[in-house]
Amino acid sequence: MKMLVTGGAGFIGSHVAEYLLQMGHSVVVLDDLSGGSLENVPKGALFIQGDICDVKLVNKLFTEQKFSVVYHLAAYAAEGLSHFIRRYNYTNNLVGSVTLLNAAINTGVKRFVFTSSIAVYGKNQLPMSEDMVPSPEDPYGIAKLAVEQDLRAAFDMFGIEYVIFRPHNVYGEQQNIGDPYRNVVGIFMNNILHEQALPVFGDGTQTRAFSYIGDVAPIIARGGMESKARNEVFNVGADQPISVRDLAQEISHAFGVECKLKFLPARHEVLHAFSSHEKVRNAFGETTSTSLAQGIELMAHWVKKVGARTSKSFEAIEVKHNLPPVWAERLK
Repeated sequence: MKMLVTGGAGFIGSHVAEYLLQMGHSVVVLDDLSGGSLENVPKGALFIQGDICDVKLVNKLFTEQKFSVVYHLAAYAAEGLSHFIRRYNYTNNLVGSVTLLNAAINTGVKRFVFTSSIAVYGKNQLPMSEDMVPSPEDPYGIAKLAVEQDLRAAFDMFGIEYVIFRPHNVYGEQQNIGDPYRNVVGIFMNNILHEQALPVFGDGTQTRAFSYIGDVAPIIARGGMESKARNEVFNVGADQPISVRDLAQEISHAFGVECKLKFLPARHEVLHAFSSHEKVRNAFGETTSTSLAQGIELMAHWVKKVGARTSKSFEAIEVKHNLPPVWAERLK
């Protein structure tokens, strides 16, 4: 089948595109390269540089290519920063998604696979399971939930199937380690290469279940074809949570350096987040489960090979009130 992967030059998207190619499908990648890289686009995929908010480009692409399945992974997934870039967040993560969905409906796409986030759950719901009522705490989670709800409405009205995945804290090869606002594993590794202390918001006791890309991307790729996944929502990722402090120790060990932490004022965030995965196992069967130590080793090997990246500040901050000091400092 012919597949579209938005964000296919980015982290998760490039891995999903690679797995689809391995399955024998034809793959088109649409990416604006704002966070991704051409070197991430797998060989054999047709690359189109463009913005998912560009209605004319999107409509032309869908009309010409006649996709069977859309894998929508393009997003700016800086959850904490989303409070301060509300317009940018909703434009890219909500309006852009709707632009793709309109085109999919108009050109007869069979299934729309959407990568959402456990950010839709909010706080105090542990372990997070698909039958819980979402209550997102930030604009990023709100945008993701809105798209989920719109996909259900689109199926009811137009019959376009959907599959929704809620991954969490995914890390691994091809991640953008130069983004200072998201992906703590990448931030820690990049700081180690720069011989800098590892920045920790609050006391570092907040916990997450960090998920290796090799365990997550294959399931998302299969979502476009799996009959049991039709019109369903799935958590996907690791089971075992770990504190940010312990994560820093694990990463420092992988690089053979002393763990040096730089504690920063706590920011407004969910303190503990991990989810259950019984539902995805029931639909997709038992899948690979890479231990944190092994996954960190694999990513560290890749990071050492590609080298340190220069962190780029987000230039279009819209709300500066209550901006964490370490981020406010970047604006000077």
